[in-house]
Amino acid sequence: MWCSVEPRAALPTPLRPSKHRHSPPTSMAPLRPSPGACAGGGRARNGGGSIMAAGGRSWFGALALGVSFLKCLLIPTYHSTDFEVHRNWLAITHNLPLSQWYYEATSEWTLDYPPFFAWFEYALSHIAKYFDPKMLVIENLNYSSHATIFFQRFSVIFTDILFIYAVHECCRCVNGKRSAKDILEKPTFILAVLLLWNFGLLIVDHIHFQYNGFLFGLMLLSVARLCQRRYLEGALLFAILLHFKHIYMYVAPAYGIYLLRSYCFTANNADGSLKWRSFSFLHVILLALIVCLVSALSLGPFIVLGQLPQVISRLFPFKRGLCHAYWAPNFWALYNAVDKALTVVGLKYNFLDPTKIAKASMTGGLVQEFQHTVLPSVTPLATLICTFISILPSVFCLWFKPQGPRGFLQCLVLCALSSFMFGWHVHEKAILLAILPLSLLSVQRTKDAGIYLILTTTGHFSLFPLLFTAPELPIKILLMLLFTVYSFSSLKSLFRRDRPLLNWLETIYLIQLVPLEIFCEIIFPLTSWKLQLPFVPLLLTSVYCALGVTYAWLKLYISVLTEHVSVRQKAE
Repeated sequence: MWCSVEPRAALPTPLRPSKHRHSPPTSMAPLRPSPGACAGGGRARNGGGSIMAAGGRSWFGALALGVSFLKCLLIPTYHSTDFEVHRNWLAITHNLPLSQWYYEATSEWTLDYPPFFAWFEYALSHIAKYFDPKMLVIENLNYSSHATIFFQRFSVIFTDILFIYAVHECCRCVNGKRSAKDILEKPTFILAVLLLWNFGLLIVDHIHFQYNGFLFGLMLLSVARLCQRRYLEGALLFAILLHFKHIYMYVAPAYGIYLLRSYCFTANNADGSLKWRSFSFLHVILLALIVCLVSALSLGPFIVLGQLPQVISRLFPFKRGLCHAYWAPNFWALYNAVDKALTVVGLKYNFLDPTKIAKASMTGGLVQEFQHTVLPSVTPLATLICTFISILPSVFCLWFKPQGPRGFLQCLVLCALSSFMFGWHVHEKAILLAILPLSLLSVQRTKDAGIYLILTTTGHFSLFPLLFTAPELPIKILLMLLFTVYSFSSLKSLFRRDRPLLNWLETIYLIQLVPLEIFCEIIFPLTSWKLQLPFVPLLLTSVYCALGVTYAWLKLYISVLTEHVSVRQKAE
């Protein structure tokens, strides 16, 4: 159950709209702020907030230190080309004037993040020069000295402090089960582990190499501030986040509608419908000022220089093609697979002319535009329309079926998943944009916990191809196994009084990931297919995981659309 609280106010005991007030809550219905409680800051009782305020600091600190120590152990591991990407950005921002940042093209890894991230790299570069000045030479392509590796790895670990703080704030917004005496069964503890020790974030940031941790920290902190009714702070944090990494634009509709419904309109009628007279122009102006101020700080210098079109062309490179070299497990992976299958059948039975089939292969490992053979080719406009249509129902639910922070989180996850399913040139790592906020819902209801387990297990497995070197094989399998076992066991314990989290079909689907991994990592390399069809393991992984992600997306959508919201919940 989410509670809207002031930042230093302790959370009250959750109230469940039921005859049995003392039974443990299993829903996430919005809580009515009472004087001196959510709205004012009264005394905390047996909720998750009191755990965080009292004895929670010790176990939370232990979890944070433990995962930080693990990240340090991963410093010597394999790193991807993203390591060179960020080294190059350090060099660009350190050596060149602002006017050349988005024009420099010595390396193929040009600067293609928004200006705030470029300034972040600029700040890091002034620290990097004390570790190894050679890493800041633009012409030193693929430079990776020990000092460079240590600095860049440690910079990711250090900036994760923001993520740790954001997780702490999110845990303060969750009320615990009053009947749970063991700290290990408290939703706050489980949520902290699911976020801090998230397998996907660990391998993407601290092995593969990226800076997603502090970016997700900004997002989760903005979510926490909205749940605490600190709307302007939440809006400011999200606006800043958009100018660090523009992929978060996909969840902007959830923020926009929620702020409009909860902040710009200040009251509901008794039946839960919107009270139009409560509209506040002042609140709209304040939100507009925040957006304009942040945008001016970020884009203003480039507007003055007349370089805004160049910046936009770098941020939205549509010539990279529909899919990445390794297909993200989404709708387009299934679409590509069907086109491949139809092509094979067509060639076998002479339905297609081999001379008219494009040589550019969507499975060739290159990032480029390609044409489908049988099915219609997909354009950026088509993906934009599909994404927009798929997001609309969740936005309508947020407006017409308000459930407070819970409804906002549902909409946010659905926006993230819809963009992942139908977006242009989606990376497999983008699944984390849905997994992390869904973690907050998973500790509240059985249905959401089941969806979380399906999406997390499938989405994390789809990240395996990122780590393709032999030394990292046992690491990724062990970390994935530990996180998955904990997720299942902790959520099963949390909801042991309810129905099973997964049905038999879902269980069978997830179990089949084991033989799939055995085939891809052990059996396939020993066959002659390795030379003839090297893309098969990636194709199988992408398509099989796409089935699970699609299923989780549909199941969450059905759950949201069919969920009954009482008049009392709407009014609150």
